Amino acid sequence: MPERIFNNVTIIGVGLIGASCALALKGRGLCGTVCGYGRKEANLKQAKELGIINEYSLDVGKACENADLVILSTPVGLFKKIILEAQDVLKKNTLITDVGSVKGPLVRELEDLMPEGVGYIGSHPIAGSDKSGIGNARADLFVGARCIVTPTERSEKSTVRQITTLWESCGGKVEIMDPMLHDEIYAAVSHLPHLIAYALVNTIEDDPEYLKYAGPGFRDTTRIALSSPELWRDISLFNRNNLIELIERFGNNLNVIASLIKNADAAGLEHEFSKARTLREKC
Repeated sequence: MPERIFNNVTIIGVGLIGASCALALKGRGLCGTVCGYGRKEANLKQAKELGIINEYSLDVGKACENADLVILSTPVGLFKKIILEAQDVLKKNTLITDVGSVKGPLVRELEDLMPEGVGYIGSHPIAGSDKSGIGNARADLFVGARCIVTPTERSEKSTVRQITTLWESCGGKVEIMDPMLHDEIYAAVSHLPHLIAYALVNTIEDDPEYLKYAGPGFRDTTRIALSSPELWRDISLFNRNNLIELIERFGNNLNVIASLIKNADAAGLEHEFSKARTLREKC
């Protein structure tokens, strides 16, 4: 079993990912105690009863004051507020990371808020589920999963090594990436698909009874529309420039297909569908 690398860990936001982080760290002996922070005491009590966390606080400062590692696992729109509330109690040499799906400029904004001696590196474990909540948390959630780590030119090499070790010790496969490139890539392969899933379901809002006839194709395509609206609201707004460009590109592709259907262009439709199938086979 790997040796302990943190004494006290604080999880800010004990949901699916935050709770899975706690279970992975505790289950592998990588930490001593885990303190949870969140807005709902009932959820935190349940997490303690299940052994996911050892203790909790409804005060973010108290939750962080003894932490060697703080993991931000709330919607990304809350990150700056949380750091501002906790920054006065953070110990020197405390390490902070997050599990958010957006990096880009946010990473540098968070760096600017760090007290002297406190290190921050952004992380994005590519793991999760449309089923949220601690009841779906798993200690092995990150095993074999890609984990993007997004240092900047200001990041200390030792801090990058610590974050890399953290995720590798939890079973993840770490890849170092520029935070701006991260947002360009995940806007295309994650954020846009979620928006399309939401829009697709809303397209049949006027005929909701149609849903009882939905087969596996519709359910598979729209599964991610079950994801947290609060979470994806923040992701959409924080990565809006990339998403606006992609939404326009997607709209153009839909218009091409609509035109081909309107003109009964069978060969053109088959070409578009074959092109997409060939590209999809590379996943």
